[in-house]
Amino acid sequence: MLKTGSNSATPFSLGKLVPIVILLALFTALFGSWYTVDQGERGVLLRNGKIIGTAEPGLGFKAPLIDTVVKISTQTHTTSYQQLQAYSRDQQPATLRASVTFSVPPDRVEEVYANFKSIDAMIARLLDRQVPTQVENVFGKYTAISVVQERIKFGIDVTAAITNAIKGPIEINSVQIENIDFSNAYEKSVEDRMRAEVEVQTQLQNLEKERVSAQIAVTQAQAQADSQLARAKAEAESIRIKGIAEASAIKSRAEALAQNQNLVELTKAEKWDGKLPTTMLPSGTLPFIDVKKSK
Repeated sequence: MLKTGSNSATPFSLGKLVPIVILLALFTALFGSWYTVDQGERGVLLRNGKIIGTAEPGLGFKAPLIDTVVKISTQTHTTSYQQLQAYSRDQQPATLRASVTFSVPPDRVEEVYANFKSIDAMIARLLDRQVPTQVENVFGKYTAISVVQERIKFGIDVTAAITNAIKGPIEINSVQIENIDFSNAYEKSVEDRMRAEVEVQTQLQNLEKERVSAQIAVTQAQAQADSQLARAKAEAESIRIKGIAEASAIKSRAEALAQNQNLVELTKAEKWDGKLPTTMLPSGTLPFIDVKKSK
């Protein structure tokens, strides 16, 4: 009875499983035949593990079960390096922090998958190997002072060095040197040197200020002296001209008196106050009196 019951149950069970398997196969075929690729990605289409094409963003269809799609990001990525050790040209140790911004060209996603399988693997094999080496090499071409003073140029040189060194399906957009830390002893020496330079510049400015002030004082004194000299010359010239005028007037008067004796007497008369002298010398003469004219 048990054996007979067992034989009769087996066909019944298989008959119910067959439709379920068929439904599962249809369901898998239906939902496994399409895929979507987001904007900012590209899909690498594989058939049994072999690359057969690239899928653009949007809805796509593939053969179920045998085709798969691996998505590769084409957006901009940034990877950071916190503790990069390097020596400057003048043998000053430094710790640098840098970041590299990169992207994968859309037409090279197949190469990314074929060589690296993923973005992370590509970073590990390309960037992580070259960035520390190139930063150290470029940093060694600068002195400690020049790398600080020419930091923008240093960043440009590092970007160029990394771009030239990395060969692969990657596009380096930029390299940012975020920080440069020197040893405490060196930073203190730089601070002391800068303080000394500031003091020297301050002293030079004070000396220049004193020189300008002295020059202004000399200019003012010279201007005052020139003014006094000019005034003295003007006064001397005035006296000279006045003397010449007076001498000329005396000469003219003398010539006139010499030519006219009556004019001499007239001049005396003009100056006589009409009083006779109270005392006379024995041999003296009276002042001129023209009796006829008086009458």
